[in-house]
Amino acid sequence: MNKIDGEILRILQIDGRRSYTDIGASVHLSANAVADRVRKMTMSGVIRSVQAVVDPAALGMTIEAQIDVKLRPTTSADAFEKAIRQLPQVMTATLLTGSFDYALRVACADRSDLAAVTEFIRNKAGAQETYSRISLREVRLGEVGPKVTSRAAAAPPRRP
Repeated sequence: MNKIDGEILRILQIDGRRSYTDIGASVHLSANAVADRVRKMTMSGVIRSVQAVVDPAALGMTIEAQIDVKLRPTTSADAFEKAIRQLPQVMTATLLTGSFDYALRVACADRSDLAAVTEFIRNKAGAQETYSRISLREVRLGEVGPKVTSRAAAAPPRRP
């Protein structure tokens, strides 16, 4: 992967619907050359998918929260994941190291919906302990980009 591929990825992460013609104008390539590079990055697994980022609030899901979950010793990760797939409020589930086993991002209609999700996780999904935090704001600082190969380029700017 080179610098142009990295710029194409950056553009697609900001707006996955940008046309290859528009992207090509930004990186000084033809639309066909951009399409070829995107196809190669998709085939190699660099690009896993292109998806819509949905605003849960626009769908009436006004409370977003993170729920950290510690599983009961008798609950397997597979069983827990199967159980939480029944909850449309769960947006992501991340298996962790440390004191908790999972971090769930959920979007709920209101506080009682969040309470119901938490109770399901405790009573039916095999959680021993949960710790919930309501999200006030999310700031996207960018997506994962190509690896920086130069140490100098990777170093943060120095303060005076």
